[in-house]
Amino acid sequence: MNSEKKQTEERTSGGRPSVVCRQVVTYRNVGMMVKPGKLERKNINRGFKKLRVWNDAVELYVLAVKIFSGFPFELKKTVSNSLDAVHSISRNMAEGYCRRSIREYLNYLNIALGSCGEFHSSYVSFRRAEQISEEDYEQLDELHYRVENELIQLIKTLQKKRGGDDWQDTFVQE
Repeated sequence: MNSEKKQTEERTSGGRPSVVCRQVVTYRNVGMMVKPGKLERKNINRGFKKLRVWNDAVELYVLAVKIFSGFPFELKKTVSNSLDAVHSISRNMAEGYCRRSIREYLNYLNIALGSCGEFHSSYVSFRRAEQISEEDYEQLDELHYRVENELIQLIKTLQKKRGGDDWQDTFVQE
């Protein structure tokens, strides 16, 4: 079933009269619901956004960007590598989630865990070199510790689930 949403827009340019433009946008029913003023996207591949560990990993990236943004030019490559590592955590969780087999998902989660270790090493080094304050270090370490442990728990849970019959590896639900 198709649904249509009509949008009318008025434009005034200088002293010219208003021009009314009508635009008809057709949405096919592919898991999207149209609400007034908002398009709600429903897709099974976006379920990772509900994971607390993914949201915490994104927050860790945001915090790292804020803390590392003031570094001098000479350290931009080092900072860039650290930001790549922390950003890789959430990205690998998302990519693994979008894979259809539990084996692939676990592989990407383990890659994310490796990125967690890489990022930990970078901010510990920054603190020892006195390139970040103790307060910034503590903020990073607290959130990183939470992300790392949530990720380990998710991996353990999926490893237990791997042997069972409750994992769906197809888009078709019977």
